[in-house]
Amino acid sequence: METPYDWITVAIFAGLVVLFMQRSTSDEVQDEHDSLLLYLGAGLGCAVSNYIGNEGMHFIAIPLILATLAFIIYYLKPFKSWPKR
Repeated sequence: METPYDWITVAIFAGLVVLFMQRSTSDEVQDEHDSLLLYLGAGLGCAVSNYIGNEGMHFIAIPLILATLAFIIYYLKPFKSWPKR
């Protein structure tokens, strides 16, 4: 844990783990059916952006982190009331 990329991507990954655990142990029926592949894609986005950022390619790593966050928000929908439809 030496670079900001390490801290940021580990925090995003920890949020993914919490989201997965919360949804997998919840008693209420989920409207959307989360696939493990969606979580895998988000985890790979974290790993790849961390690696690229640690290699010094900041102009690729930062947009990749933002794209990973957008992927999580769009496909996994971590917030129940957002975005409103």
